[in-house]
Amino acid sequence: MTILVLGINHKTASVALREKVAFSDEKRLLALQQIQQQELAQNAMILSTCNRTEIYLHNKNISPQESERFIKDCMAWFAHIHQIELDVLQAYLYSHQNLQAVQHIMRVACGLDSLILGEPQILGQVKQAYQMTEAYYY
Repeated sequence: MTILVLGINHKTASVALREKVAFSDEKRLLALQQIQQQELAQNAMILSTCNRTEIYLHNKNISPQESERFIKDCMAWFAHIHQIELDVLQAYLYSHQNLQAVQHIMRVACGLDSLILGEPQILGQVKQAYQMTEAYYY
């Protein structure tokens, strides 16, 4: 089982690039459909704000030995959906797996990874992303 977060944020990318990879609600639903159709993951959540775009993926079929390939496949999908060359986008992407991915979402939700430390809006944005995911899958 692998839990992966893949994203860009205010620390890794310019405003222009963050805008280019942002997901509208409509694009987010299309992305969730693609993730499921391409069998990248059994569950996914997309968090897209002005300062970050992150995709949280859960794939129960990925072994630790396959995790690097899984990350590369997810990066390729992320670049493709935004029509950006992977070589260009890869320099700005970060990823965390398993425990580090869970710790990352906790830091994000608490505002500890925000441009303005502790800002309160991010928790609502995480909740909204979760609710959209929950509505899609269930």
